[in-house]
Amino acid sequence: MLLGVIADDFTGATDIAGMLAQSGMRVTIRTDLRHPPTADSDAVVIALKSRTNPPQQAVRDSLAALEWLQDHGALRYYFKYCSTFDSSPRGNIGPVAEALLQALDADFAIACPALPDNGRTVYQGHLFVGTELLSDSGMRDHPLTPMRDANLVRVLQAQSHGKVGLLSRATVSQGAAAIRAECVRLRDGQYRFAIADALDNADLFALAEACAEHPLLTGGSGLALGLPAAYAARRWFQPAVAAGPWPPADGAAAVLAGSCSQATQRQVRHWIAADRPAWRLDPLRLAAGQTGAGEALDWAAAQRQPVLIYASAPPEDVAAAQLALGPERAGQLVEACLADIARGLAAAGVRRLVVAGGETSGAVVQALGAETLRVGLAICPGVPWTQAEGRPLWLALKSGNFGADDFFSTALGGSY
Repeated sequence: MLLGVIADDFTGATDIAGMLAQSGMRVTIRTDLRHPPTADSDAVVIALKSRTNPPQQAVRDSLAALEWLQDHGALRYYFKYCSTFDSSPRGNIGPVAEALLQALDADFAIACPALPDNGRTVYQGHLFVGTELLSDSGMRDHPLTPMRDANLVRVLQAQSHGKVGLLSRATVSQGAAAIRAECVRLRDGQYRFAIADALDNADLFALAEACAEHPLLTGGSGLALGLPAAYAARRWFQPAVAAGPWPPADGAAAVLAGSCSQATQRQVRHWIAADRPAWRLDPLRLAAGQTGAGEALDWAAAQRQPVLIYASAPPEDVAAAQLALGPERAGQLVEACLADIARGLAAAGVRRLVVAGGETSGAVVQALGAETLRVGLAICPGVPWTQAEGRPLWLALKSGNFGADDFFSTALGGSY
């Protein structure tokens, strides 16, 4: 194993795994650390469910993942978080990154959430989603991690004890040598982190080349695009054939959506507008015991085509449920129900599952007991198909913010 990745949610794990695999790294995703990695992996991605945990728990989980990776021989490390820098004012990106730096006896790391292929760019330390500042995008109303400040230097500084600086586009655009020199200057100036500007993939490749030898990298999946080439240039590994060639098997399919992001809501509306079967979960009805997994499974069994079961809802409905139940309980009710539904669908013979939302994906994968995922073909940037090792079960774990409006039908091939 060359690279060990610690991802703070399951969709983030598949996102970065797909980026590495498409450039020739042999990648596996682990959701359970009780067993050693397979011998043929250049990179192992550990999928945690720590993005919305209390910071102390997120730090403990991340350090345990780091220890496992160290014990199994990883040479470089990567802390993967969302390209929209999902985080509350108290963490978890800053506390986890600082704990990992300390554990690795390192003194500096860049923070690069940019993913231009999906419209996430950073300029002068400010994160943009398409043409909007992060604080003006749909992330402003995220039910768990609302992002109302696009200045990532300020956001990360509020979460960190050490100083946070900026690796500006003026430097990044000059290439790897200029980036290396600026990183040395920042480190000598006692900066612990630097937010890295990036407007396109060329910037990401330059950052990857300049920082490939850093003990720890932190960022979204975009920075990983250039890492295999940087590692291969150093003769640290030999690129393999890009991810694949297997496609998901034919067979029964379903979509489970827990994300309330604007992108997922559009995808749900697109599915319903095409007159495809859809079943909505309401957390208020779940709390009252008026419905549950059994009713959804009975309904799904009566359909003759792929189904969508969703809890995605607009901000006002989410706010009403959170007011009545509390944010934590509302989320837990939906996650637990979707996990039960996933188990029931798999038992009934469903072999392809598309899952929307990081928290939902974590609950589903854990419920299905999928300890190791093999990475296959990409559906769109950031979303590959994965296969549960040793089982005829294929999973597409989608960040709520990713994908075009027709993502669900595209993922399933539209052959129904």
